[in-house]
Amino acid sequence: MQHITPPPTKKLAWVIGPYQEPIATVNPGETFQVSTLDAFGNKIESAKADLKKVITLPYVNPCTGPIYVENAEPGDTLSVRIENIAITRDYAVSCIIPEFGGLCGTVFTRVLNEPLDQRILIQRITKQGIIHDPRLKIPPIPVEPFYGTIGTSPAVEAISTLSPGFHGGNMDAADVCPGNTVYLPVNVKGALLFIGDGHAAQGDAEVCGVAAEVPTTGTLTVDLIKRKAVGTPRIENSEFLMSVGSARPMEDAARIAFYDLVTWLAADYGFDRMAAYQLCSQVARVRVANMVDILYTIVAKFPKRYLIKR
Repeated sequence: MQHITPPPTKKLAWVIGPYQEPIATVNPGETFQVSTLDAFGNKIESAKADLKKVITLPYVNPCTGPIYVENAEPGDTLSVRIENIAITRDYAVSCIIPEFGGLCGTVFTRVLNEPLDQRILIQRITKQGIIHDPRLKIPPIPVEPFYGTIGTSPAVEAISTLSPGFHGGNMDAADVCPGNTVYLPVNVKGALLFIGDGHAAQGDAEVCGVAAEVPTTGTLTVDLIKRKAVGTPRIENSEFLMSVGSARPMEDAARIAFYDLVTWLAADYGFDRMAAYQLCSQVARVRVANMVDILYTIVAKFPKRYLIKR
């Protein structure tokens, strides 16, 4: 099995776009392994680290890629099934970053308050789960790994690995996890797949801006849906169809997600468009994936038990 590893630091992917040379090539139907660094490039080893020295924007959230997929052409859809995600370190890193997060001033949400004080937790990962903070008498947090960032190259743009969008990117959607299949648009020859930002656990919205950040080795299977394009990322498992929208304000992210979900139900599952719209109002679920990144991300979920029986 092919194992794709991160390139040297100077060649890590800090943007998702068409301008870097591929670091590996895979074939449709191939199962392979890919290793990723954590969101801080594995640089934080102590709670006493100085985040001003570790975080040098825009060099945050490195991805492994681009990975070239043979026979992928614009107008296709790339299918990525996540078979497994192994955490390759016995601890996670969680931080409060002074000018980043959902409840503080940022460069996109300006307030006159002083920046928050930095705070770093080195969180031990045990067989029982993640020890959030040994000073708190609370149960361990279950280990539920997923990729915070996964995406394909836009046609001409190079988009920061900190941002989500129609290409995927830094969605921080916990449904990008083992057992699920992610569908991404193919905008350039070879698709150019980027993967990173492994999380051992994350609450909905990732409210402080940082999850339990870990390096990983994942096992993935890629395939192509030829001559059928998706407008925004989709996710599927045995229970749900899921559409992902990223925008600001958050209600526009929800609109993108639900528009795609209704369109998907009408195009592929035999629903009248207005019937699908009305049914979503009764049975759909919503997950706030992130409320902290350059764009916010919403996942709209349709339970498969309500699909039309054929």
